[in-house]
Amino acid sequence: MRRLTSFLSRNKGFIAFMLCMIMFRSALADWNVVPTGSMQPTIQIGDRILVDKAAYDIRLPLTHISLLHLADPRRGDIVVLDSHAANERLVKRVIGIPGDEVAMRSNVLYINGVAARYTPTLVQGIHDDQRDPARYAVEQVDGMQHLVRLSRYHPSEVRDFGPVTVPPGKYLLLGDNRDNSEDSRYLGFFPRDEIVGRSRYVAMSLDPDNHYLPRERRFAARLDGYNGAGSR
Repeated sequence: MRRLTSFLSRNKGFIAFMLCMIMFRSALADWNVVPTGSMQPTIQIGDRILVDKAAYDIRLPLTHISLLHLADPRRGDIVVLDSHAANERLVKRVIGIPGDEVAMRSNVLYINGVAARYTPTLVQGIHDDQRDPARYAVEQVDGMQHLVRLSRYHPSEVRDFGPVTVPPGKYLLLGDNRDNSEDSRYLGFFPRDEIVGRSRYVAMSLDPDNHYLPRERRFAARLDGYNGAGSR
């Protein structure tokens, strides 16, 4: 007991700092490693994205309990959620908000009966699997505009789904890599209280195809919206 007391006394500054960091990362802001390509080309494998945990709620640290409701996710937001259905943390894009009718026909997205427009574009810095080359396009519908990845030879079996209506308190989330994403097409609607934050920036990025060297162009890169330059 004396050793513990002595240790705590000698290291109280460090312990206080670590506790503050844990509280801060739990309730206000954090960063998240993205190990899969389900959000390509917007988020690349190896990106470390910043997560604004106070974007929608102020929560009790280390819990999902909301102390103060600030806003609700909007269509087009990139959100981070602790999914019970997937049993893991996910990063997806909000496509359908409560009350929306959402459908897909041959990978063409429809929101409330309006079909998205797709403008082909080139994307730099993506190392596509040669067995599954892709085409990239800017998807535009109802004020939402972002890049999507569409497989040339291996389209998803759920490229046709719906129409479905998003129920109150839930959201329809999709990955930007439409043919390689486990999202609402497989897992159903996601409850509002599972969404823990919003991401708009890359903190840093390490390239797994190049010995995990830093991707300098990805530092502080914006994630929301499309910059029109053919790359992210």
